[in-house]
Amino acid sequence: MGHFGQQITGGRHVHGADSNRADRIEAALTFLTIGHRGMMGVEPENTLRSFVRAEREGVDVIELDLHLSKDGALVVMHDADVDRTTDGTGPIVERTLAELRELDAGLGERIPVFEEVVDAVRAPLQAEIKDVAAAQAVAEVVRTRDLAGRVEVISFHDEALAAIRTLLPGVRTALVGDRYGADVVDRAKAVGAGTLSLNIRRLTLELVERAHAAQLKVLGWTVNTHDQLRLARGLGLAGVVTDQPEIRRAVRFTA
Repeated sequence: MGHFGQQITGGRHVHGADSNRADRIEAALTFLTIGHRGMMGVEPENTLRSFVRAEREGVDVIELDLHLSKDGALVVMHDADVDRTTDGTGPIVERTLAELRELDAGLGERIPVFEEVVDAVRAPLQAEIKDVAAAQAVAEVVRTRDLAGRVEVISFHDEALAAIRTLLPGVRTALVGDRYGADVVDRAKAVGAGTLSLNIRRLTLELVERAHAAQLKVLGWTVNTHDQLRLARGLGLAGVVTDQPEIRRAVRFTA
């Protein structure tokens, strides 16, 4: 039986009840809520407005996405092109930062660069490398701004995390997975990642236990309902990525 089962069993003993209660309190305190692209369920995603809202809602960590502009700026945007989230069209890489700044990213917000987000909020950040070519620039900002203690670098791309491991030895990294298989644990270990951030719709207890046995933390995304949150707690996850403020507020009731 896994650790979760052992906690429940321990509750049957006189002293175990107190231990069980302490474990539940500790879990509630250490369970992370991560604001997805800021707080995209209620604000324009990946904008300063969204990041400030996420911090105000009390999330533990703020997640953002990074691409390179034509002139090498670390642009905060999820997609490789601007069509879905701005009033413009075309690939990010074909526009300079000045050209990207002319676009409306929602409610009059402008597309930010990574350094602006670092300055706008004080929360820890998950910086997702969407474009492998951005690894060098991310490493440079983390190094020059002394952000290694505040920023965890994450990516779907194994090679991006491998590059970060070389450029920034010791920085925390996480491998992100959507349509992953059982090999995702081995992939994370191979690139030195300490965390897996996985699509909760595909996540199984067996995989979580395998990750834990390999000393990896597991996060689930995207958790926007109370049922998904209860599933995440039942699986023993370290935290969840969410679009919605109410998930942050609900965490205390699901320990």
